[in-house]
Amino acid sequence: MPRFEPFRGVRYDPDRVDLAQVTAPPYDVIDAAGRQALAARHPDNVVAIDLPTDGGDDDSDGFDAYDHARRLLEQWLAEGILRRDPPSFYVYRMTREGAGGTRHTTGVMGALELSRPGEGDILPHERTTPKAKSDRLHLLEATQANLSPVWGLSPAAGLSALVDLPEAPTATWDDDGVTHSLWVVDDPERIEAIAAAVGAHPVVIADGHHRYETSVTYRDAQRRDHPGDTPGAEAVLAYVVELVDDELDVAPIHRLVSGLPPDLDLVGALEPFFEVGASEVAGSDVAARLAEAGALGLVTTDGVRPLVPRPEVFAEVRDLDTSRLDLALAALPAHELVFQHGVDQVRAEVAAGRAQAGFLLRPATVAQIVEIAHGGERMPPKTTFFAPKPCTGVVLRLLDE
Repeated sequence: MPRFEPFRGVRYDPDRVDLAQVTAPPYDVIDAAGRQALAARHPDNVVAIDLPTDGGDDDSDGFDAYDHARRLLEQWLAEGILRRDPPSFYVYRMTREGAGGTRHTTGVMGALELSRPGEGDILPHERTTPKAKSDRLHLLEATQANLSPVWGLSPAAGLSALVDLPEAPTATWDDDGVTHSLWVVDDPERIEAIAAAVGAHPVVIADGHHRYETSVTYRDAQRRDHPGDTPGAEAVLAYVVELVDDELDVAPIHRLVSGLPPDLDLVGALEPFFEVGASEVAGSDVAARLAEAGALGLVTTDGVRPLVPRPEVFAEVRDLDTSRLDLALAALPAHELVFQHGVDQVRAEVAAGRAQAGFLLRPATVAQIVEIAHGGERMPPKTTFFAPKPCTGVVLRLLDE
């Protein structure tokens, strides 16, 4: 079973900065405007090292964004903007209000032993794309640090209770409607109990597949180049949450399509795969109404129409909207595919003419994620979106331990 251990976390000095000003969402949900806004919040916002730019006003030859991130991290450490803790676990809670009332996601951050599929008991559930992995590898090689945690799910019964701490949090801050709270756990007995609970079961990677696979690639290179001297590279910063529905909210990631022939009858091309509804699904509850009808949604300038999968066509396909749509899109002429969060965002992109059509998908369930991971399979890329997202910059892990 995977080792899960405390580590010497690196955190912003709370006496010098407000965490709400210097933390950021994960890199893969930040667009150019979002990055600019985060950088404007505070000169030491973590986005400067987690999503380094091409140099901005620095047009000198040979500018290296990844090396710039390394030098900036070293500067923050030297100036005391970042400081290092004794070996610890970090309990991290995200609290938000929703239609069903207050929801909590509480987990623990630690150093999780790396392993490839079939090599240990870390189970990925989603395929990845090469571009994002190469970017993360360059950043890891330059900074020698885990800047944000991968998200793991553990079937360890009672883990949620074990990390439900009575004392006040070490830090708390609000961002985008979510209250974030952090506890530093350095009590030896609780450390031992958490390590034993997580280490007794396989861990399913819920989010952060690119960073996980990048860390494995980096570890293998370090083993090759520095045999017997790779302790820091053998693990990755992980946020582990008990595998219970009460702690998890899984949302879908929708699709936008562009570049299809302008004279293509898209509805006709989709009809062999779906029963295409004749009437528009209107209203603010589009996603709920599509789910009730057992349908995906086709978004065009004419509105949203339900796509009910034809069972006989998808009999050999995984019971996932992403798998069904992959099969249907493969039959279309060459096109461009973009991933998009949020129903309103999909409709806006189509209405503005920035996409020819959109597809609204239903979310995968926690049970499906676990079943597919344990079966050694992978979902299509961008199948799941766990929300809310743990902030980057709450705790960093240097690989020199």
